[in-house]
Amino acid sequence: MDRIIGVNSNCYHGYSIEEALEGIAKAGFHYVELTATKGWTEHVFPDQPFQRLVQVQNKMKELDLHPFAMSGHTNLMDPARIPDFVMNMKLAAFYGCEYIVSSIGEAHLKDNVHTSNEEVARSIGGFIPYLEENNMKLVLELHGDHATGKVLREIVDLVDSPRVLINYDTANVIFFADVNMEEDLDIAMEKIGYIHLKEKAGDPKEWNFPTLGKGYVDFPMIFRKLKKAENNCPFSIEIEFTKEGPKDLMEINQAVKDSYDYLKSQGFAL
Repeated sequence: MDRIIGVNSNCYHGYSIEEALEGIAKAGFHYVELTATKGWTEHVFPDQPFQRLVQVQNKMKELDLHPFAMSGHTNLMDPARIPDFVMNMKLAAFYGCEYIVSSIGEAHLKDNVHTSNEEVARSIGGFIPYLEENNMKLVLELHGDHATGKVLREIVDLVDSPRVLINYDTANVIFFADVNMEEDLDIAMEKIGYIHLKEKAGDPKEWNFPTLGKGYVDFPMIFRKLKKAENNCPFSIEIEFTKEGPKDLMEINQAVKDSYDYLKSQGFAL
């Protein structure tokens, strides 16, 4: 089975979903992770008119792009946000997504909730019936206090469901945590069900996430470990540039195309 390799539409933060889809397709990709992150990138969102959601669906069909996942980040520990995440799951199901991505807290928004792994696992376990209803997998992204494969492996093991797995973000583990990525990957590998391929440059704590191959993330090591473990989970490319952001749409399109070329050079069929 060929590995799914797509692009997160969040690479086009600040630009329209049409601009994102056109750039992703032009680069040569056939899969997209749609972004529905409240207050950050709402390329698609449950409160948008149905006609608008269908327009996006038609655009993807026109471009031969398949929406395999949705970035639906919500604070999974806040009972008040449960209805929001349920709606994100329903939206993902509408587009035929197999995966919904979320960090445990609220990605990109202030979140001061600190809880035990047991409490986190109990809360996440409450989403399993919704995941089953929508035939979907929840992949928990390395982020904030939960930015290592080790800690997410502990939580996923406590949840103990094939529908809840790890989204290993290859830059967040550097940005948020100070761990040996090789060792961390080994700990998490069995429960890694999704990977955000994200590059890192500059100081570890610097917001600097460039084109794949333009930083210091050891992607060949990651690819070797995945191959050895026979882990064929999907890849989703995420490019977040620097704090200043990309200078224009052309820079994003070039970064996406250069990332395509980098993965081709690593032997991936796209």
